[in-house]
Parts: sequence; structure tokens; C-alpha cells
Amino acid sequence: MTLVEERPLTEVVPGPRPRGLLGWVTTTDHKKIGLLYMITAFLFFLLGGFLAELMRTQLAVPNSTFVARDTYNQWFTLHGSIMLFLFAGPFAFGLANYLVPLQIGAPDMAFPRLNALSYWLYLGGGLVMVSGFLTSRGAANLWIVGVALTGFSGIFTGVNLVTTVFCLRAPGMIMFRVPIFTWNMLVTSFLVLLTFPVLASALAMLYADRHLGGHFFDPGGGGLPILWQHLFWFFGHPEVYILILPYFGVITDIIPTFARKPIFGYKSMVFATLAIAGLSVGVWAHHMFATGAVLLPFFSALSFLIAVPTGIKFFNWIGTMWHGQLTFEAPMLFTVGFMLMFLIGGLTGVMLASPPVDFHVTDTYFVVSHMHYVLFGGSVFAIFAAIYYWFPKWTGRRLSESWARVQFVLMFIGFNLTFFPQSQLGLRGMPRRVATYGAGEGWSFLNLLSSIGAYVLGVAILPFLWNVWRTWRSGERVGPNPWDAGTLEWATSSPPPEHNFDSLPPIRSERPVWDVNHPAASK
Repeated sequence: MTLVEERPLTEVVPGPRPRGLLGWVTTTDHKKIGLLYMITAFLFFLLGGFLAELMRTQLAVPNSTFVARDTYNQWFTLHGSIMLFLFAGPFAFGLANYLVPLQIGAPDMAFPRLNALSYWLYLGGGLVMVSGFLTSRGAANLWIVGVALTGFSGIFTGVNLVTTVFCLRAPGMIMFRVPIFTWNMLVTSFLVLLTFPVLASALAMLYADRHLGGHFFDPGGGGLPILWQHLFWFFGHPEVYILILPYFGVITDIIPTFARKPIFGYKSMVFATLAIAGLSVGVWAHHMFATGAVLLPFFSALSFLIAVPTGIKFFNWIGTMWHGQLTFEAPMLFTVGFMLMFLIGGLTGVMLASPPVDFHVTDTYFVVSHMHYVLFGGSVFAIFAAIYYWFPKWTGRRLSESWARVQFVLMFIGFNLTFFPQSQLGLRGMPRRVATYGAGEGWSFLNLLSSIGAYVLGVAILPFLWNVWRTWRSGERVGPNPWDAGTLEWATSSPPPEHNFDSLPPIRSERPVWDVNHPAASK
């Protein structure tokens, strides 16, 4: 018989946490990492927006010589890459990092150190991607490496979010009591895990073709150029929903708060999200109708079908507002803007799902307009709704409503003045990816309107920046739940402590905080 000596238990007292800049650089706190994601993503947004302003300056008048053609091509490549890979998606991951543990009653993410690694991979990949401006050769290689690094960051974050939601929910937080934002981030994470490895594989093949003698896409060596399109769009179309599903969740959390009633059709919202995600991986080839290499009826039918669960969401949002006690503070104002702009983007998407229409407008500015109504009119309006809604939770201060309304009016006017003329330009035959155009094409006035709108859109960001700066320094202090919201993140202080919660309310519905604050209305 072997005897094992029992060791006395000793209390391990952690040392003092680093403070200041070192504290932020070394943090594994999900809330700080979430803020780092969002601040970094917004800085990339400002860079991508600046490139867009330069592009619209080039296109404001015909036969422009503001910039050389090659430089213009670099601008629009990086503009698109920044907005997709470095802004809209990472900002959603920042929201998820901050909010998902709070919404499910968890003390942190499942893998805090992996969470920190994900952020630094994202920042490193972004800096590598934009560093192409610093070299006259090799910018394409830097782009490949930068996208790959941000892709791995997304994969690690997806693993972390899935594990956190499945394993760290508080007692009583069954899956059908989880807030819709967390549900949407869970589904988004599965899409990331399914599609980002495909993008990484395509980038590895592209790098091999360029530097290692590969022939994956080189027809001279037996490769297939169209294989790149298949691989990219198998990632690229689900990526559209990776960029929009988180913001559907934002909107679905905001509307019940300002309607003072629970979300209409909670379970149907969950199943609609699952249906969108499932269908999104089967419609990639509707971007390839004009190639003649895909089965048009199949991909067209699936593209039409994906509008159905999106329509269910709109129906439920409107149903939640119907007969609600609506108030239109800044988060709700931007939510309504999101719904109007995304509706236009969705309707033009249904048009593009029809092959005859797609043949007519493929590779024209109609597609550019559609994409921006979906991703800017959708994601960016929802991002500002999220900032105004959760800023009190992050800082304990509430942003000014007056400045928010100034920003909204400028954004709404500037956005439509920028991108609605582009749909008309596409119908008149103006191709995208052109650095200039002739005076006799009939496109001059609409391009000038679009450029004026872009300048208005750029000016609209200034009231927001002033609002954040002013509020951060001397804004109105608020309590834990200034909106009288119902989800669990509003049960803790603003900002939350390091351990998130001192205590949790009973969780008997998807609105546990509302149940505690309004017991009579909850019965």
C-alpha cells in the first residue's frame, strides 16, 4: 500500500495588475480586449473612409488627373479590404468580446489568453496589410499575409465564442433564453469556422503560384483561373452574412428596449438566423452568373430563398414596434436608419438574384450601390446604434442626444446622396473599377452628386468624434441601466467590475433584468 502525504492548502494571492499602457497591452480581460478591437476597427474605418474620399475626388469630374490609374487601383483594393477584413467584422468581434460573457452571466471568455492572441493577430495582420503603401514592390504579398493573419484571428475568436456560449452560461440561461445578439454571434462563429479556412487555403494556393512555382490558378500549367473565384466566393458570400448577422443581433436587442415590450417571435428569430447561415453557404456562385460556368436555376433559386428568413426578421422587428411605447433616442434612430437602408440593399439583392438582371448590371456601379446599401447602410448604421446603446455600459457616461441627431441627419443624407446615384450610374452602364470616364458618357452629373454625398458622409463622422471626446471628458454620468433594458449585461455596474457580476438575478426568461425591475409586468 502506498501512502501519499497530504499537502496543506495554501492560498495563492495574485500580484498587482499592471496599470496604464502595460495593463492594456498585457490584458486578458474580455472587456478590455473588446474595447481594443472596437477602437482599432474604428481607426481602420477612418483610414478606409479617407481612401473612399480620395476615390470620389478622382471620380467627381470626367477625365480627372487627380491620381494615376495604378494608384487609384491600390486605393480601391485597400478600401474594400480594410472595410471588410479590418473594420466591420472585427468591430462585431469586439462587441462580442465585451458583451457575450455579460449577456450569458459568465466571468470571462472560455480561453482568455487565446482571446488576447486573437486581437494581436488581427492588429498585426491589419498593419501588414496597409503597410503595402510603404513599398513600391511586394504590396500584393503583404496583402496576402495580412488577410491570412486576420483570418486566423477570426478562427480563434470563433472557437472561443462557441466554447464560451456552450460551456459558461449561468444557471437558468438555457439556449432559448440567450439574447439574440449572442445567438447571432454563435451562428456567425460557426460560419467563420466553416469559411475562413477556405479563404486561408485559397491564399496559400495564390502565394504558391506567385512564389513557389505552383499552378493552381495558372492555365499555362494546367491550372484553373475560375477556381480562385469559386474558392473566394465560397468564403465571400457567407462573409456578407458574417458582417451582417452580428448587427441583426444588435438591432434585435435594441428594438425591444425602446418599444418597452419583448421581441416578437423570439424563436422564429433564432431559426431565421440559422436558415440564413445555412443558405448562405449554398449561394456563392450567384456572383459568377456571367462566367457561364455555374448552374443558373439552382443558384438563382437559393438566392431568392435566402430573402425569406431575412423577411421574417423584418416582420418580427416591425411586430415588436407595433403598439409598443416607442421612443426615438439615438440607438433607436440609427436602428430605423439601418432598417430603411438595409431594406433597399436587400431588394436590390433580390434583383441581382435574377440571372437576366445580373447579366445586364454585372460589374457595374449598380453592384457597388447594392453592396454599400447592404454593408454600410446595414452594418455601419447598426454599429453606431450599438455604440450609442452600449457606450453607457462601457464608460458609465451617456453620449449627447443632440450631437447624435446631427450625425444621423448628415449620415442619412450623405449616404443616400452617395450611393443612390451609383445605382443609376450602373443602370446607365458605368463599369466599376474604372479610374476615370469620358465627358460624353452621360455620367458626369451623377458622379458629381455621388462625390458631394461622400463629402457629406465624411463630415458626418466629425460630430460623432466630438461627441465621444466631450462625453469621455465631462459627459452625463448614468447608472447601471439607463435605458431600462432587459438583458443580463444591464444587471451589473457601468462599467462592469473585472469579475463582471457581484450577483446575478434569477433567469426565467430572455429578459431577466426586466423581470426583476418590472415584476408586475412580467407575470
